[in-house]
Amino acid sequence: MAVNNMLKTLAVTGLVVASSAYAQEPIAGAGVKANPMPKFTSVSQDMLNNAAKDGKNWLLPNGSYDQTRHHPASQINTGNVAKLRPAFVFQTGIVESMETAPIVVDGVMFVTTSYNHVYAINAVTGEQYWHYKHKIGPVSTYCCGPNNKGVAVSEGKLFMGTLDAKLVSLDAKTGKLLWETEIADPELGYSETMAPSVANGKVLIGTNGGEYGVRGFVKAYDANSGKLAWTFHTIPEKGHEGVWAENDATGRNMKRNIAAEKAALAKGGGDFYKTLGGGVWMTPAVDVKTNTVFFVVGNPSPDLYGAERPGDNLYTDSIVAVDLNTGNYKWHYQYVAHDVWDLDAVSPPILVDVKDKNGKMIPGVIHGGKTGHIYVHDRSNGNLIRFSEPMVSQEGLWTLPTKEGARMSLGANGGVEWSPMAVNPGLRLAYAVNLEQPMTYHVEAAAYPGGKLWLGGAFKNSVGEEQFGNVTAVNIDTGKVVWKARTDQPMIGGALSTAGNLVFAGEGNGWFKAYDAKTGKVLWQYQCGAGVNAPATSYTVNGKQYIAVAAGGNTQLDFKRGNSVFVFAL
Repeated sequence: MAVNNMLKTLAVTGLVVASSAYAQEPIAGAGVKANPMPKFTSVSQDMLNNAAKDGKNWLLPNGSYDQTRHHPASQINTGNVAKLRPAFVFQTGIVESMETAPIVVDGVMFVTTSYNHVYAINAVTGEQYWHYKHKIGPVSTYCCGPNNKGVAVSEGKLFMGTLDAKLVSLDAKTGKLLWETEIADPELGYSETMAPSVANGKVLIGTNGGEYGVRGFVKAYDANSGKLAWTFHTIPEKGHEGVWAENDATGRNMKRNIAAEKAALAKGGGDFYKTLGGGVWMTPAVDVKTNTVFFVVGNPSPDLYGAERPGDNLYTDSIVAVDLNTGNYKWHYQYVAHDVWDLDAVSPPILVDVKDKNGKMIPGVIHGGKTGHIYVHDRSNGNLIRFSEPMVSQEGLWTLPTKEGARMSLGANGGVEWSPMAVNPGLRLAYAVNLEQPMTYHVEAAAYPGGKLWLGGAFKNSVGEEQFGNVTAVNIDTGKVVWKARTDQPMIGGALSTAGNLVFAGEGNGWFKAYDAKTGKVLWQYQCGAGVNAPATSYTVNGKQYIAVAAGGNTQLDFKRGNSVFVFAL
């Protein structure tokens, strides 16, 4: 995943460390008396299984295990969205980037902030019930801001990953800490910003840290005890050299010097798998019918200097399927082998029925790539059915980095960054938010620095070139771009689809917009005063539909910071 360009140009070997002192200051919640929660519904496994059809709640980070981010309520629609107004604004007090996706359970909302604060509030009035502040350890190492993307909820418990690489469980009604376990050693470059998921009593969480020479993984923990159930390493001990692929998933040559790579591998040093990266940044999708977990894997380490890591570097830049009960490997598909551009797979996979090459509707899984394509796979075996037309410029694709700097129109942020896509299954459209940031790629030899930032060079925005973004709709059965709406700034944060045939997405300049899902026409917009760089959610209380989104800006692109969750209704 791409780091803030300033960090990448200023520090090739620097360490980004956040002291716990800031996080432990009583800067939020001080003097606020907690009000008892009048009631709280314990979320059952059956509720989670049927979340996609639940018009009342938003129970998982991306709405459901399928992760379509499509809410079935239609009270707010194309005909009346122009009347949308703020119902309330909740201010957290933590003025720093916000990437949280609010969880809502029967009128109770849970939001997180940077530095691992959690708030429980009334989802209609904004009244605060409780506030939890995690005590971050003396060292926390993270690449792209002190973010947190949200919590998971199940059986009266909340689950959150922390910047110091822990997993905590909280009582959902009171905020009391139930248990805490260390996922990995933060001094080695591990941290947690992703929103976990929970299924059949297992809490699923990956790791970021691919910029620090970690060995990536997805782990499953027992939801009641915090005991580790299984680990799947995204870097296999053997076989990480792969098949020596010459072309990417779209069939374009990546200009690898495979002979040189094979010679380097033959010289030894085969234990580099321990520092090969492969972080899992975003929430996995879960097919509970087949007990399968689907996730995408980030870039190899070091990002740009490939000589340290000959081979395809499996399972980096891949989509992977594993068994929910055991973590055993089922299949994978690699989009970019031996990535030296930081074009990792990060946007969460989505489970949706798709047409195969014969026109038959089958269970599929799709992923929006930093390459600017949406990839459509057969869910049973991972076979690639199709890839979409490009949503961003492909000029100079796979230009190799040089010491002086080589330009490629596809910058290291993408395409589709970590931003979750949305899918309207009835319209057969997937909605992606994209970046257009041409960059120059600079390579520099760099040995493993021991848990510090390890890029092997830098990438920089091309001087004088315009940066912008788009919201794009793609037909998942044909791969055709149906519409594209240009935005003034690169897009990062994610999309929300609703049954009212609307698509919601925010921008770094503070605008939060509603688009006509069929045409891309902007039907409504609201200025939030800080970057809207988090994915929106929707829910219904007492027959009234709400749209919620966090406006706190973004560290990665240095968009204006804030501390607010905006909630809108008619």
